[in-house]
Amino acid sequence: MTQTGLTTQTGSTNQDGGTHVTVQGLLDSLQATRDAEWPPEQLHASATLRRSLEANADRARFVKPGDLVQPFALPEVDGGQVVLTDLLADGPVVLLFFRFADCPACNTALSGYQVALEPALRELGARLVAISPQVPEKLVAIKKRHHFDFLVASDHEYTLIDTFGIGFDPDEESKRKYLQGGHDFSVILGTGRWTLPYPTVVVIDRDRVVRFADVHPNWMIRTEATTVLDAVRSPGQR
Repeated sequence: MTQTGLTTQTGSTNQDGGTHVTVQGLLDSLQATRDAEWPPEQLHASATLRRSLEANADRARFVKPGDLVQPFALPEVDGGQVVLTDLLADGPVVLLFFRFADCPACNTALSGYQVALEPALRELGARLVAISPQVPEKLVAIKKRHHFDFLVASDHEYTLIDTFGIGFDPDEESKRKYLQGGHDFSVILGTGRWTLPYPTVVVIDRDRVVRFADVHPNWMIRTEATTVLDAVRSPGQR
């Protein structure tokens, strides 16, 4: 299921003639590859599901600026704990929620964030944490695969995903199709649940207040790195 393809040729051209990587540009490139290679019925099914997720998302539940985040600790895939109070000691925290280690769009997006976001956040004194509900022993594969410099944590008890209102379960028809294709997400995630998070970015201030939140039910759309950096640099809520 994994499909990656990080390339610095996907993005905008700088004034000096170089290329600026954009996360959405990488995802658009992935979609273009699918458009060329997938059969029409598979493309139609994927597009229909993504439209359904957009139409049926309960946006009133979504995390929003001004929300207070309770202290949490999540297991990091390399061992140890990701503790919110420790992360906030030196600056704000950026949380990236994604689906699971072998999700093609997630591999593409996180690889883009590694290039376009993580180094700039480090310069600003902010920490980046990618979070999935997948259990640590399965989730560790994505960090090893790409040698990520940021933390990758497991929310396998859905502590944050449920609190932030960003989880969803595929409908019964979608489950049936996934199972026919050999994809049982309760097994893939290792949680016994089919619940996946919408791709989400949350920026948390040092006082544990959400400064910025952006949720995308369509998993082929992600928050751009420049938008996240603007939120981190801004002293006010967005």
